[in-house]
Amino acid sequence: MTRRSATGHAKDMSAPTRSAWNHTLGRQALLLAIAMLAGLLGGHPWPALAVAALCLAGWHCWKLRGVLARLESHQRASRPTGAGAWDALERLLRRNQDGMRARNRRLVAMLHAYRAVAAALPDAVVVIERNSQRVQWFNAAATTLLGLEYPRDVEAPLGERLQGLRIAHWLAAGRNAEPLPDVPSPVAPDVRLNLRLIPYSEDLWLVVARDVTKLMRLEQVRRDFVANVSHELRTPLTVVHGYLDMLDPDEQPEWAPMLREMQRQSQRMTRLVEDLLTLSRLEAQEGVEDDAVAVAPMLAALRREAEALSQGRHRIVVEDLAALDLVGSARELHSAFSNLVSNAVRYTPTGGTVTIRFAREGDGAALAVEDTGQGIPAPHIPRLSERFYRVSTSRSRESGGTGLGLAIVKHVLNLHDARLGISSEVGRGSIFSCHFGAARVRPRAALPSGAEP
Repeated sequence: MTRRSATGHAKDMSAPTRSAWNHTLGRQALLLAIAMLAGLLGGHPWPALAVAALCLAGWHCWKLRGVLARLESHQRASRPTGAGAWDALERLLRRNQDGMRARNRRLVAMLHAYRAVAAALPDAVVVIERNSQRVQWFNAAATTLLGLEYPRDVEAPLGERLQGLRIAHWLAAGRNAEPLPDVPSPVAPDVRLNLRLIPYSEDLWLVVARDVTKLMRLEQVRRDFVANVSHELRTPLTVVHGYLDMLDPDEQPEWAPMLREMQRQSQRMTRLVEDLLTLSRLEAQEGVEDDAVAVAPMLAALRREAEALSQGRHRIVVEDLAALDLVGSARELHSAFSNLVSNAVRYTPTGGTVTIRFAREGDGAALAVEDTGQGIPAPHIPRLSERFYRVSTSRSRESGGTGLGLAIVKHVLNLHDARLGISSEVGRGSIFSCHFGAARVRPRAALPSGAEP
């Protein structure tokens, strides 16, 4: 490591600082020279020089003490008029203090601006401490939507202040907390809120509550419209379908292609109406019964459905590995699983394999339907459970799909506190899996003697 000399350090100084340093060194050298000369005249040069040096050291210590005292008491540095090194130090300290004060003023102004923005937001914003979940700050909308009052609720645990919402467990989930899409406001139960927990630092989290009352009403209007229209379409479709069945294509051979196409389209329209009604019913449903659902008979029924739909064109494999049953609605679960199986059969080319696998997964279980079809490109996977979303419109229509099957599956799983998993690779097939937690599984009950699994 190379040592930098005093000359090298001096070269890094600015011209005023270097001038002050040279001025101080010159004055000290002059004082020492005068002391030496006086000592020579008196016959004691070295004691005189030592006394002068001690006086200079004492003066520097006194100046240093003054600077440290002002820094410790946060006093503003004086405005010096001299040309020495200590005067230069005072000027630098004053300049740095002025710069820091200016930065602090800008930071305070920015803080006031940010707080004004947060206060003006229509969404309720609450800052809570991570570990204790105590309220640190909230905006005006938090008073309107959540009923928090200042200063009463500052430093109060948010879970206790919002007991009506029962969000203590949700807050405890921390970074894993999913948004709560529809909760009533403690201030007005007819106001619906969407709650989100945002960890924005190690110690502080944000709770954001948005008024979604209008959106929920619009969603309800949409559901009612779809349900009503679908219900009203059932009767005319039944009539049209009945009359088409009465027509004999053999009597009018030239009409045969048109009649077959009309029958096919009316059947497709009937399936679409039935799926819309099913989806509307699931959306309006808030929960499911906690019945024991025997999985073994359900897997056997799924095999029979797959074989009937396949007509021998595919290899159907069923693997029952979990030795567990499910808890929920047998009707809804069968509907969801049947949708996955029928999709796998429809979209798997002739000669392919469809595997239905029920296996343990941690404390829960998962039912997976795997096919050897064409696979799904990655950009389409996140949107597959949207209504009417199709990877290939023409291919879906040719297969007889309505575009609502996966939406129905997702709603059924949501009602059972489960989730839908999708993995696919183009050219190698797809896996659609239903993942159930520990609360939705139970040890398998023994089948009655002579019952078919």
